[in-house]
Amino acid sequence: MPNVFDPYRDALVVENQTVWAEDYEDWSRSDKLRAEVLLHASPREAVELDYLRQHTGFARIITVTPTDLARVGVA
Repeated sequence: MPNVFDPYRDALVVENQTVWAEDYEDWSRSDKLRAEVLLHASPREAVELDYLRQHTGFARIITVTPTDLARVGVA
């Protein structure tokens, strides 16, 4: 069930993944890392959120949107 925060799955997250659109290819790695940390700190508010089942738990996947970046103040 994509785009829905799931507290059970989130408690079992063992890996964070962030998907960046080509629009952000000119961003430096440090700028992207700073945004990723902020986005994954509040996954409940992410516009595009998904969980991927792994052998040891779940991967949380956030696809970055302009709305998310504005929300965390890095737009």
